[in-house]
Amino acid sequence: MAGIPNVSSSTQSQDPVEINYRFPLASMCVLFFFIGFITVLNDVLIPHLKEMFSLNYTQAMLIQFCFFSAYFVVSVPAGLLVHKVGYKRSMIFGLLITALGCVLFYPAASLHLYWFFLLALFVLASGLTILQVSINPYVAALGPERMASSRLNLAQALNSFGTTIGPFFAGMMLLSAAGVAAGAEAVKIQYLMLAGVLILASLIVKTLKLPEINGSSRMVEANDGRSIWQAKQTLFGACAIFFYVGAEVGIGSFLINYFELHHIGNMPAASAAHFVGYYWGGAMIGRFIGAVVTRVVKPQRALMFNGSMAILLLCISMNSSGYIAMWSILAVGLFNSIMFPTIFTLAIKGLEQHTSRGSGLLCLAIVGGAIMPLVQGSVADVTDVQASFIIPALSYLVIIGFAISAPRLTDKWCQLKEKW
Repeated sequence: MAGIPNVSSSTQSQDPVEINYRFPLASMCVLFFFIGFITVLNDVLIPHLKEMFSLNYTQAMLIQFCFFSAYFVVSVPAGLLVHKVGYKRSMIFGLLITALGCVLFYPAASLHLYWFFLLALFVLASGLTILQVSINPYVAALGPERMASSRLNLAQALNSFGTTIGPFFAGMMLLSAAGVAAGAEAVKIQYLMLAGVLILASLIVKTLKLPEINGSSRMVEANDGRSIWQAKQTLFGACAIFFYVGAEVGIGSFLINYFELHHIGNMPAASAAHFVGYYWGGAMIGRFIGAVVTRVVKPQRALMFNGSMAILLLCISMNSSGYIAMWSILAVGLFNSIMFPTIFTLAIKGLEQHTSRGSGLLCLAIVGGAIMPLVQGSVADVTDVQASFIIPALSYLVIIGFAISAPRLTDKWCQLKEKW
């Protein structure tokens, strides 16, 4: 199977009727749910800590910086971990590290130290990084390569289900708490509950019988004459993921503060948090649609269309007020939907034994979620929140460029093998 890791030879030797990928795929979808649920809590945590510690926008965006910088620091070691111990053990390790990060919120809230919160977020995100590096290529391998984008869209739809209900859960617990003491207590309870669920999930994964895939073992096969740094579709894909994650996270991070503005929503933070769920809910709906659409429409064409619509909606929101500004920016979530899984599958297409390294490189690019919101925060401090959405609008232009170039770059990569 070209472009994605294959199911192990021992599994391939079984009777085809016995090979059923539905249960393993369903299990991975549950992990995608956890990733989405935990990640989106930052959108509610940002205004909560901003008020608790009297932060400006740039300082508040350090939350996303510390969270997503973990992807930059941990992605390469995570790829090596997958290569050494396999996908299943890496998933378990990722869940336990994430649980540890959740536990660290307890002393952070007790001591009332902002830097401790940032440390806890970094540890938590390190665990999520290991999960991302493990399960994205694993899901891509659970079936025919031509359906890889569809499977990832389906799995990401469950990720978006987590991001949809997360703001309602966190808003109810955090933003409704009155006073610093009550807010700190709410943080403790919320993240200790998450730690317990994650530990339970790791125990369940340990008991699951999952088919092995040989993406890691193939890394040590004979050299095919190519280096991952020659895979321009992967390098450009990493760039596209950098700007996509930066745009998606940046928009989500500012929604509550945006809807609090008098000329936009004029609503309290707790009410605004519910609307954040609509942003991520749009992504969930779009991914279910995308799982079907990408079966009949070329993924790169779907990516170009969605990128263009995201830019249009951001321009409308930046130049309007009231409900038009609110719902136009919330609708961007619908068009964000297929971007990550589509970019990912286009970027690893044709990599074969280089897939694990390519996956690690792509997850490395998630650091865009650390850098771009910080840039947007700086723009918001200089101008205002509404004008700062020019940053994600420009980011989508890069994604459109990748969609146009990916097929041609993949062909060049495949031609390198033929020359060798």
